[in-house]
Amino acid sequence: MTPRIQTLPTTTLVGKKTITSFAEKNTFELWQSFSPRKKEINHSINNDSYAVEIYPTTTFFQNFDPTQPFEKWAAIAVSKMEEIPKGMESLTIPEGLYAVFPYKGKPSEAMKAFRYIYGEWLPKSEYEMDCRPYFALMGEKYKGEHPESEEEFWIPIIKK
Repeated sequence: MTPRIQTLPTTTLVGKKTITSFAEKNTFELWQSFSPRKKEINHSINNDSYAVEIYPTTTFFQNFDPTQPFEKWAAIAVSKMEEIPKGMESLTIPEGLYAVFPYKGKPSEAMKAFRYIYGEWLPKSEYEMDCRPYFALMGEKYKGEHPESEEEFWIPIIKK
């Protein structure tokens, strides 16, 4: 699993957020409340969805505790913001470098990929985690819990 290294331009998202943990597993509820309302968002760039996670520290995965809280978003990218639908918020992801890992398979089985990314690739690479948002980008090949589903994991990085 080799990533491409890419600079993400400043990206504005509109969506819903929650505070959660890996132990809580309330991602389904977040997306269930957001997905039917995507059409309410003006100026969407495309149909891609962003599953954003904002961790409290860059060492979040080094001393992993599944009960540690973090911010989770279900969102889409917009070209400009005029009016945000009620119950939604905006998030700006600042420009920066990302390691982009393609993933094919069920999202519920992605833990092996994350163990590789954070436990092997990142420590051996010339990069370290940056304190910008992580996100999974789910485009037209994303099929939920289907084994042929495809998405990309965008890991914020900086040179060591």
